[in-house]
Amino acid sequence: MRIRRAHLVVALATLAFVAAACNSADGDPSATLPGDGPTLSDPSGADNLDSRILATSSWSTDFGTHSVDLSEFLSGGPAKDGIRALEAPGFVSIQEGDESFEDREPVIALELNGDARAYPLGILTRHEIANDTVGGVPVAVTFCPLCNSAIVFERTLDGVVYDFGVSGVLRNSDLVMYDRQTESWWQQFIGEAIVGELTGALLDVAPSSIVSWADFKAGYPDGTVLSTDTGFGYNYGFNPYINYDSDETPFLFRGEPDDRLSLIERVAGVELNGDAVAYPFELLGENRVIHDTVGGDEIVVFFQFGTASALDDSEIHRGRDVGAAGVFVPQAGGNALTFARDGDEIVDTETGSKWTILGRAISGPLAGEQLTPVIHGSHFWFAWAAFKPDTRIFGG
Repeated sequence: MRIRRAHLVVALATLAFVAAACNSADGDPSATLPGDGPTLSDPSGADNLDSRILATSSWSTDFGTHSVDLSEFLSGGPAKDGIRALEAPGFVSIQEGDESFEDREPVIALELNGDARAYPLGILTRHEIANDTVGGVPVAVTFCPLCNSAIVFERTLDGVVYDFGVSGVLRNSDLVMYDRQTESWWQQFIGEAIVGELTGALLDVAPSSIVSWADFKAGYPDGTVLSTDTGFGYNYGFNPYINYDSDETPFLFRGEPDDRLSLIERVAGVELNGDAVAYPFELLGENRVIHDTVGGDEIVVFFQFGTASALDDSEIHRGRDVGAAGVFVPQAGGNALTFARDGDEIVDTETGSKWTILGRAISGPLAGEQLTPVIHGSHFWFAWAAFKPDTRIFGG
């Protein structure tokens, strides 16, 4: 335990150094951020806020408007924008991406309106947010390493396109984002504004999955991948959170632990019509396919090994195999399907067609058919349970 906590201390020290570098013109070619606001914080209404948050960053946030107690927010170490979000990032072809990424490396796979893009976690552990436009849709691709939560949000709300940055603040160990237009604070895990002018607003979530680079390439041969040429010069193959997902104590988590599962166990979390369900990766690894009903809707959960943890080994591509999950509506061509495991393959019992972790049939009578994805996340259990306390666990 002491060794693992020491690794985390080193990681946070590294991020603090990065913060200092990124807040200087020499450390960042884009030192002036769009929407930079006032130079002084207005502390009115912020009496219960961690004093270190106001001491290290200037905010124009309306702290008098909030939906959660301000005492729940903790400084994560880096100051506001100390971890720099990516703005309009560049992408390269699959062939060029192969020069930078190994097959086992985890990526966020996102496809909107025929535009398929991969966002390697090796890059997003350093930036946590990428403000992008995919298939004509403005999105924020987000990853909180401390919760293993990769979530894609649409950035348009009531006709306004918002740009998001990293606040340096945590709640339940989860990333708190802020929008640069109003400096409201948003909880990444649930996509809700919880402090400031926009309190109560919710962002729409776009379906995405954490899969291996190999699986993304196979599923989207014409897709593109986030370029390592970001202008920051980081070693994106290095994991600053060594052994984090082998630890037993999430960093700066002050909530009541739900001990039904190990706190750092990965779960595929699904919520439909107010019904939240967690599918433990351990159980998924044994079964590979699970049919269930959530909120009255039929779903199927796929699981496949071959995806490395981004939070294990110092070199991400060497991280232990934690696998990947996909969640879908079990229908194709207007027909209901039943799926089963056939060795290491996933097949439907109606036609014998084979299906990928991304929900596409690659052989058999249904080859080329695509299942409709269901919004889900591959989160650490402690975070899912903290934000979805009424969740049930599949299998009891």
